[in-house]
Amino acid sequence: MRRRNNKAQSAMEYLMTYGWAILIIAVVLGALFQLGVFNASIFAPRAPPGACQVLRPNGPGTSTLINLEGVCSGELPQYSASFNGTSSQYIYASGNLGLGGLNSFAVSFWEYPQSHGSGNNLRVFSVDVPYSGGDNLDDAIWVQSEVSYDICYGYKDSSGAYDQPCPDAGGLPLNSWTFLSLVKTPTNWILYVNGVQVNSAIYSNSLASGTTTLLLGALDYVGGRNFFGSQYMADFQVYNTSLSANEIAALYLEGIGGAPIKLQNLVGWWPLNGNANDYSGNNDNGAPNGVTYTNQWTSGYTAP
Repeated sequence: MRRRNNKAQSAMEYLMTYGWAILIIAVVLGALFQLGVFNASIFAPRAPPGACQVLRPNGPGTSTLINLEGVCSGELPQYSASFNGTSSQYIYASGNLGLGGLNSFAVSFWEYPQSHGSGNNLRVFSVDVPYSGGDNLDDAIWVQSEVSYDICYGYKDSSGAYDQPCPDAGGLPLNSWTFLSLVKTPTNWILYVNGVQVNSAIYSNSLASGTTTLLLGALDYVGGRNFFGSQYMADFQVYNTSLSANEIAALYLEGIGGAPIKLQNLVGWWPLNGNANDYSGNNDNGAPNGVTYTNQWTSGYTAP
C-alpha cells in the first residue's frame, strides 16, 4: 500500500513540477500557430521585385510576339503593398489603360483587409475617366467592402446614373487574403470571390471615351477621394476584355504570385512586389504616395 502511495505521490510531484512548464509551452505553440509562424508560405521561396514581367518586342501597346519572361511559375512575391486607409497613402497610375469606350473589361487582384474605416467601409480601388476640371469621378468603376453590406462594386457615369450591387458574399474577412475579380461584359457586371462567381448585375453602359486612370487604396468620387480602412494588396491585373469563369478560376489557382493570362488583352499589371511598377510591358508605372511594402504578408495566406 505504501509503495502505491509513493508512486502516486511521485506522479503528483512530477505534474506539479513540470505541469506549468508544459502548459506554458502549449500556450506559446498555440499563439505561434495563430500568428502563422507554422504557415508553409513563410518558408517558401519568394520572387524579388520584377522577377516576372511581360515582354513586348515591338513596344508598349503592341501584342505581336508578346510573352512572359523571368520567374513566372507562381512563386510567392517578397512583398505586398500596404495602405493605412488615410489620404497619405495611395497609388495613382495616370496613363491610359485603354478602357475608355469599352463595354467589356476585367480586373483581378488579391486583397487583405486589416480594418474597416468610417461607416465600416473599406475602399479598395477605382478606375475612372477624369473630367476636364480635375481628378474626380466622371465615369468610374470601383470595388469596396462594407461590413454591413458585404462586398460592393459599382459604376457611375457623368450623368449621375449609377449602379452599386452589394451581393450577399459575407464581406471580406479581416486578416485573410481573398482573390477578387470584377468582370464587365456587354450586359452585366460579374463579381468573383476566390475564383467563384458570387453575383451579377445587369448594366450595359460602357465607360466614356477618354484616358482611364487607376487609383489603388482609395476611391475617386465627385468632390474628392475616399480613404477608408487599412489593407494589403497584391497582383493587380487589368484586361481590356472580359474573362470567362474558367479563366478567372485559373488565375485564382495560380495563387498570389500568379502571372497574367490572355496577354494580348492585358493592359496593366502591378504585382506590387516592392514597387508600383507596371510589368505588363505598357510602362504605366504607378505613382505611390506614402505606400509601404511589407515582407510580413504571408499570415492569412493559404495557396489555392
